Amino acid sequence: MTIALARPSLSLFDSWSDTVAEFGDVHIDGAGLERGQSRDRYACAAFVEKAELYADANATLPEGHVACDYFWITGDGDVVGFIAFRRELNDWLRSYGGHIGYSVRPSRRRQGVAGAALRLVLELARERGYDRVMLTCDDTNTGSYRTIEGAGGELEAVIDGPDTPDERMRQYWISL
Repeated sequence: MTIALARPSLSLFDSWSDTVAEFGDVHIDGAGLERGQSRDRYACAAFVEKAELYADANATLPEGHVACDYFWITGDGDVVGFIAFRRELNDWLRSYGGHIGYSVRPSRRRQGVAGAALRLVLELARERGYDRVMLTCDDTNTGSYRTIEGAGGELEAVIDGPDTPDERMRQYWISL
């Protein structure tokens, strides 16, 4: 499977909708969607518009939000996941979100999708002049922390999560 990054587009609506549906009613890291958000054509068009706004370095964003490049991870032309590159860290992102967030469609996990997409976004960050980027994941998400470590991530800390102290988060930095 050839992994690529695609800017959100209505041309991928059917594949996007199927992918969002496969996640069910959970938060999808890196997708830029709200939990339980509709997956109809209207919702897709609204997200494409949001992605264009957040990609505009001169845009006025809601308070607490940062400029961000949203990508749909594609495998042989179908949406198989989501990845976001946040261009700066606010206080919340510095602790819990990092520069990069991603999710892979459940049926496409353990196929190298996350690692390939992460390499593509790390190359983008390098090209834009970043020296290092931060990523976080749940302490129990073995697949994610192995992906981050496989990309050169160095563990900085394991902290309490944003919601409950029994939820732990790993903070990583990747030097570029």
